[in-house]
Amino acid sequence: MTELPHFDSDGKSHMVDVGDKPITQRIAIASGKVRLAATTLAMIRDRSVQKGDVLELARVAAVMATKRTAELIPLCHPLRMNSVEIKFASPDEVSIRISAQVTATERTGVEMEALMAVSVAALTIYDMCKSIDRAMQITDIQLDYKSGGKSGVFDREKQSDLSRPPKT
Repeated sequence: MTELPHFDSDGKSHMVDVGDKPITQRIAIASGKVRLAATTLAMIRDRSVQKGDVLELARVAAVMATKRTAELIPLCHPLRMNSVEIKFASPDEVSIRISAQVTATERTGVEMEALMAVSVAALTIYDMCKSIDRAMQITDIQLDYKSGGKSGVFDREKQSDLSRPPKT
């Protein structure tokens, strides 16, 4: 079994010391889906949900969440993000695809920040629409891409090392 860096030799958790790691450009892209009724998606598109513009509020919530990741996930390092980009798409009439791209020039990666952004965007969509569609499902939250640092590049689509990030 691979040694887990967040645990010491006695099995006690601790924050990994990243002080000696080089500062590099870090990029992470995560995605997820909210499955919902076609009528709910139509209301979101028409901006007729009573609570307001669902996707714009979800975008703001996602950006805010990236900034709070270290406060909510134990052992995450506080990071200064260079950029956070949130995109929404409707691949069909019953789902919203959420994509978050986070970049930072740091000593540690931004995967958790990208995953947090997608999660909070999905939860915000759910919260704003739950009065009209309690059967919504949040699904498929995953890391799609990461680059920077010692572990190199991960690309879920290609499952190989690449020298450039995919477009979202």
